[in-house]
Amino acid sequence: MKVAVIGSGGREHALVWKLACSPQIEKIYALPGNGGISDIAHCQDIKLGDFQSLLQFVNDNEIDLTVVGPEAPLVAGIVDVFKEKGLRIFGPTKTAAKLEGSKVFAKQFMKKYKIPTAEFEVFDNYDDAWDYVKAEGFPIVIKADGLCAGKGSFVVYDLKEAESALKKIFVDRIFGASGDRVVIEEFLSGEEASIIAIADGKNLVPLASSQDHKRAYDNDQGPNTGGMGAYSPAPVAEGKIFQETIEKVLKPAIQGMAEEGIPFTGVLYAGLMIV
Repeated sequence: MKVAVIGSGGREHALVWKLACSPQIEKIYALPGNGGISDIAHCQDIKLGDFQSLLQFVNDNEIDLTVVGPEAPLVAGIVDVFKEKGLRIFGPTKTAAKLEGSKVFAKQFMKKYKIPTAEFEVFDNYDDAWDYVKAEGFPIVIKADGLCAGKGSFVVYDLKEAESALKKIFVDRIFGASGDRVVIEEFLSGEEASIIAIADGKNLVPLASSQDHKRAYDNDQGPNTGGMGAYSPAPVAEGKIFQETIEKVLKPAIQGMAEEGIPFTGVLYAGLMIV
């Protein structure tokens, strides 16, 4: 079997490495890949957003399965494009990818299907968001709606920090269209963990829990990033918590997406706060 992995980060390096362990895999391509990945896969410099070039490469090289790593091409609809051409690709459709690509969609979805989540409000302009923050109190969490490479969430502890976060999103437009709306949610104190599962639209297989560390600096200080490091399993999310996450978060999410008519296929991510 020939496999193409789309992406160029640590996530894709891990995917390529694990795929390379399988005796069923004849050859692996990484599009575009990186220097480290080139040790174990053939890298081809094709931009993530150039779907036509990706399609042509997959067709020309008779690739059996394409695996998408980053969220951005999924949200942009790469799975839909490949499926229209009859190509096998692993990941959610453009509509289903909103579960990761839009915090507003995700929060409203969780509320509808009674999946545990922090209380929240949605705003599409600075003035209304600012008025709400002033009345609500601190600490509070402000999140840009769309994909922001892990940097769109701000935990703010006073009016000055809240004003700065809202101006970055609505006035300075540092996240572009991803900041057209914000979710402002209650601050939950606890320990973070993640549990992911592989889903086929109806069923899921959970993988091991993990804990990633997002802060840029030592001792959990500094702004959030896409991830400075992670380990697995996460002790805080084992045993009872692990089972509760499957039953109260992952299964209802898969069932809810199916009921919405947008079955979720791919890797479903549950970001948890254990309070």
